[in-house]
Amino acid sequence: MSGAGSSPRRLWRCVSADGLLIRRLLGVGDDRVSEWTQLGELDGPAGFLKVRGRRYRYPDGREDVWDILVGGATVAIVAVTEDEQVVLARQYRPGPGKILLELPGGNADGDEPVEVAAARELLEETGYEAASLEVVMQTFLASYASHRRHAVVARGCRKVAEPDLGDGEFVETVLMPVGEFVQHVLGGQLTDTDIAFAGLTATGYLKPAV
Repeated sequence: MSGAGSSPRRLWRCVSADGLLIRRLLGVGDDRVSEWTQLGELDGPAGFLKVRGRRYRYPDGREDVWDILVGGATVAIVAVTEDEQVVLARQYRPGPGKILLELPGGNADGDEPVEVAAARELLEETGYEAASLEVVMQTFLASYASHRRHAVVARGCRKVAEPDLGDGEFVETVLMPVGEFVQHVLGGQLTDTDIAFAGLTATGYLKPAV
């Protein structure tokens, strides 16, 4: 996600999946990406997410209010380099409460076309640019959310710049071989698992059961 100007909180590093494993085995830490310290908890929205109460009338005539998470289009990108490495964003996720290797992605700005949003988010988060982009699936975020999520496959990715991270974004770019990424997805080790499945299927790295 984009940010204006320089910020001391723009912390970035790019390593391979093998390098990440070696670093863990050696017990070498990385202060660029670490778990956040929870200081408290509030009931209700804190302002980062928009929640709206919608009143409905049921088929039997009764009425009730449902909380809906409101938002627009979002993108998540399965980005593959020319040497078949998947570009991932290692970052802390406050929902699961742990550091995950995630797909790059974010929100489309207003009426921004999905492909444009995907190219922008990929470049801002990782510094990578794709030779081609393809929207392969559109899905819902959840049954109580209005967001429309888009799975985008980015082929022929190469690093062209340093990431441009916004305030509160602490991201380490990790390159993972496609074969390892398939196992990563099958193990449910990321939040956009359905998007990853769609991208791997579209690229032919994952074959649907016949």
